[in-house]
Amino acid sequence: MRPDEFRHALSLLPAPLYDRALPLRRYIFRTTCPQCQRIGDAVTLALTAAHYDQLASAGQLLDNATRLAEEHGTDCRPRPEPERGRGQVQRWAAASAPVVAATDASWKGRAGGIGYVVSDGRYGLRSRGTGRLDPTGASRVLINELRAVDFLLTAYDDPPPAMTVLVDSLSALRWLHRWQSGAVANMPAGYSLRRRRWSDRPTLVRLADQVSRRPDLSFRHVKAHSGHALNEAADGLSHMARRRVGESFDVRPRARALAEAFLRDWHASLIH
Repeated sequence: MRPDEFRHALSLLPAPLYDRALPLRRYIFRTTCPQCQRIGDAVTLALTAAHYDQLASAGQLLDNATRLAEEHGTDCRPRPEPERGRGQVQRWAAASAPVVAATDASWKGRAGGIGYVVSDGRYGLRSRGTGRLDPTGASRVLINELRAVDFLLTAYDDPPPAMTVLVDSLSALRWLHRWQSGAVANMPAGYSLRRRRWSDRPTLVRLADQVSRRPDLSFRHVKAHSGHALNEAADGLSHMARRRVGESFDVRPRARALAEAFLRDWHASLIH
């Protein structure tokens, strides 16, 4: 469960369950500790039960999670595992310059990839494919450009104030500005709004809602393949993710090396 999904699920709980679930927040993320994972699984099941109005079951599951947490004690602080497809170059984590990010998407045939890189060292890439239940519709490239922005924003509990997000798709930029102005009911042509298996809301619905509530975020256009370090990094990550659909290779060291190289160029350019 992502941080934004947990916050949304938590906001739907009645007050008594909310107060019991909140102290267990740290257990909902993937962790290297099996006991912490058991506690987190119980919390996640409780939130799912509450979503379906099974409040008695949700209460019992939270009771079980609380008991397990008390038995486990406070000596173990669950350390989240890095989410698959995400990473951070730590040398830039404390950079004082304004936070700038770039996102991109790549599609060829039935395989796609999305990627992002941020001046604070964060980066991510994710592969995508098509299938019978693919909700994308006709605007596949546009929608994946927007999914890349959502992938970036969900890397944070709360995106940094005044963060600049660079996109090389003018169509995606127009949609982001439209949603930021409040037109959140509008979606790209053909995009399915049916309920998703793993989330209450489709990705673009969630994205539209988030950007509408964050007027401080700045979405700007950057020309593709113009040598902009962050855009080139996001482009490279999205292509790497797309290739991974049909090829077998360890993407993690390659992604980190690519992000690190372009981030080094980006930060060097700020000095001059």
